[in-house]
Amino acid sequence: MRQKYLLKSSNREKTPDCSAAPLYDDVNKNIERLLNELGNSSDISFRMVESPYQKTLKAAVIHVDGLADENIINENIMTPLIQWLKESNQVVTVKEIEEQIPQILTVSQLTIKENWHEFVSAVLTGDTVILLNGSSKIFIGNTKKLQSRAVTEPTSQTVVRGPKDSFTENLRTNTSLIRARIQDSNLRLDSMKIGSVTQTDIGIMYIQGNADERIVEEIKERLKEIKVDGVLESNYIEEFIRDDRTTIFPLLLNTERPDAVVGNLLEGRIAIIVQGTPFVLIAPAIFSQFFQSPEDYYQNYYISSFLRILRFGSFFLSMYASAIYLALITHHQGLIPNTLMVSLMAQRERVPFPAIVEMIVMELAFEMLREAGIRMPRAIGPAVSIVGALILGQAAVEAGFVSAAVVIIVAISAISNFTLPSTSIVNAARGFRFILILISAFIGLYGILLMTLCIWLHISSLRSFGIPYFSPFAPFDFKEQKDTLVRFSLPSLLKKHQNK
Repeated sequence: MRQKYLLKSSNREKTPDCSAAPLYDDVNKNIERLLNELGNSSDISFRMVESPYQKTLKAAVIHVDGLADENIINENIMTPLIQWLKESNQVVTVKEIEEQIPQILTVSQLTIKENWHEFVSAVLTGDTVILLNGSSKIFIGNTKKLQSRAVTEPTSQTVVRGPKDSFTENLRTNTSLIRARIQDSNLRLDSMKIGSVTQTDIGIMYIQGNADERIVEEIKERLKEIKVDGVLESNYIEEFIRDDRTTIFPLLLNTERPDAVVGNLLEGRIAIIVQGTPFVLIAPAIFSQFFQSPEDYYQNYYISSFLRILRFGSFFLSMYASAIYLALITHHQGLIPNTLMVSLMAQRERVPFPAIVEMIVMELAFEMLREAGIRMPRAIGPAVSIVGALILGQAAVEAGFVSAAVVIIVAISAISNFTLPSTSIVNAARGFRFILILISAFIGLYGILLMTLCIWLHISSLRSFGIPYFSPFAPFDFKEQKDTLVRFSLPSLLKKHQNK
């Protein structure tokens, strides 16, 4: 419900636009206006400090409790400000104070603004604002302190050999993990905010000289065109900027691994980092990327090549295993060896449902088990999975609800899914699996061949920021095959990039 609200509430009644409104030169009026605008929120904290020698010389320090770092405020703003007011025993003008404030405060970053919107925005994002009586300027000190969990091991993209760190929900932590690996002056980070309510920070990271400037500009333009109230996860961004919003195939890669992002940056791609999520988007993305794991480059390239071929095979097995079984058992029994056919018919004798119903029920049952396993508490998740997969599966076969062969086929499809390193491509395979099952039930292998042709034509027509999605297979580029279905040695790959 919250997500729908953030996406659909752009038509709700907005507060009057006061972005260009100036500030009062009276501290009390500014504070009163701020509290009224923020609904007298109890977490808005402000402290008044006055000069003991000049009563009109006073200042207000304003921040939001929990968002700003109290230690920085006390040590770098309040202490030097109070000390200066005590020592300033001469009458000074407001202009003289404005000139001296940057030398008095010791925060790492201090900016001066005169805009009401920037004043409110600074307070709400964790900065501390210093108001001076008699001045319409505001001094904004960088005191942001966003709560974030520690850098931990990836949960969705684990490896046996390789770095064990992963991104967090803090954008600055994520950019620092990348900068720690790329200490090059050409690494660029452009920032913007998206979401009229959430004002979510977005970072666009790329290596100047490696990345295509046209794609960088295209990404920025598409991001600027996003008009939503809130962004809670990187998928909010992905759905707006992808080239084709109707396809089930992922057109941007998402990863929670810093080493994967760095590898893509070195290859000239662009990373989109969203505050509040550990999943970073990579653009442009091509089909073969979703079968590559960072671990491919951390072990022998013969083994890596074998595993990549295995992943491609698992992808097709996940899509086609159930449909081919259904087509053979329903329309093409002559293609099955007699001994096996007799065994399958014997298993199906006790099953009262048609093969298509049997297959759909088992596939849906597995999908429900999968969803239940994800949502359940970790303490009871494995136990429920064992009960669902083993006990219920065996009981269903013995009770005659489904045949043992269907259980085996569905299990093979399910296991095939887990060999793929990207959940986005797994979801695409899951979607097409059901379509292929329905078509194979009516027109058999001919339907599978027809649907396969449609899928390949569809993949070949896709683009990711102008890059053919199925490249380098279509259009075929022989030189680029060194890092697609198989992986050549690193010296060979280095030679390929040097020859570009």
